[in-house]
Amino acid sequence: MWTKRTMKPAEWAARHRSGPLDVVVTGLQSDAHTWNLIYIQLLLEDLGHKVVNLGSCVPEDEIVESCCKYQPDLLVVSSVNGHGFHDAEPLIGAIRSRWELTRLPAVIGGKLGVSGDGEEEAAALRRAGFDAVFQDGVDISAFESYVDSLPKEVER
Repeated sequence: MWTKRTMKPAEWAARHRSGPLDVVVTGLQSDAHTWNLIYIQLLLEDLGHKVVNLGSCVPEDEIVESCCKYQPDLLVVSSVNGHGFHDAEPLIGAIRSRWELTRLPAVIGGKLGVSGDGEEEAAALRRAGFDAVFQDGVDISAFESYVDSLPKEVER
């Protein structure tokens, strides 16, 4: 696991990065699956990025506080149990309510609902504040392309 020096709020606004992205990967409070989180972590590390994996069953407030602490370039939320939509919508609201996280790119993927094709849930999550939604069964290259499209220098 990697660590960062603690930054004061005044430093956040002027912070620039170059090189690999710092990524927080997490599961949702109701989802106990871990294999998906390990897979995403290894994929991102293979792409050259630094990852903090919060694990499964992570409470919303812990995800928000971890994002404030680590100030990542990307938040990746993964759900396998089919109930991701119910936890993800309030989570992104909590993320976007924090001034220091309003511009944080945040994505979610996996099985987000238990019925239908998930398009309604995906659209609702994008409206709620997620930058991208990757449905269960979508080719992983769409996620890789999204990550590759992120600027290597991020201003906050």
